[in-house]
Amino acid sequence: MSAKDYSVAFGTEDILVSLCNSVCKVLNVATQSQVHYSGMVQRITKTCLKPDLGCFVLLDGGFSGLVVINFSAQAAMELYESYMLTMGMAKEELAGSHTSDDVSNVMGELMNQIVGEFTGKVARELQTHITQNQPKMLVINKQLMLSIDTNLDTPESRRVTFYTKRNNIFYLELAIDQTEFIKLYDFEPQDAPDPDELIAQADAQPAAVTPAQASNDYDTLLDDLGM
Repeated sequence: MSAKDYSVAFGTEDILVSLCNSVCKVLNVATQSQVHYSGMVQRITKTCLKPDLGCFVLLDGGFSGLVVINFSAQAAMELYESYMLTMGMAKEELAGSHTSDDVSNVMGELMNQIVGEFTGKVARELQTHITQNQPKMLVINKQLMLSIDTNLDTPESRRVTFYTKRNNIFYLELAIDQTEFIKLYDFEPQDAPDPDELIAQADAQPAAVTPAQASNDYDTLLDDLGM
């Protein structure tokens, strides 16, 4: 096989685009609205949790990484309300503040669906396997820097801006080791699962979060990061 047969590669930016598409795919279905992201990506030197509502997930396996999404209060509430109304909840029954445990739990559930859709796509398209921890959604009022508890030879970090239907803003940050997947031979990716089915499955088995567990999020943050 000649060198030109190995020309198809999948690098950091491709992984980032795949993750961004998973964000849009899940949120668009869940909220029945349009979420889109900027055509420009920002190179950053560190990943941070920022006000008002921040969430992070650690990835491991075929490649290691850290995914962070920082929601403004307005973006979090818009997505939360749209999702809950789509699920048939009455508007007067919804939480009125982004600091509510209900908002954190719902946004954490959506984050779990996003990363689950992404890891499934990685398995199908890159033929490798990555695992994730349970997403941690925290209400914060100041910036908190995050790092991955693993040895990355050449770490790369990116930030992408997202816009909701009402033009509220949230940010996705990705930190992974510089990587490139090279296609050795042609193969057909398996069919992707239906997003509606994924959401229905998640709703059928909601994650039980007790008030005590929610109050311990800050205490377990550094443990999850290996610090």
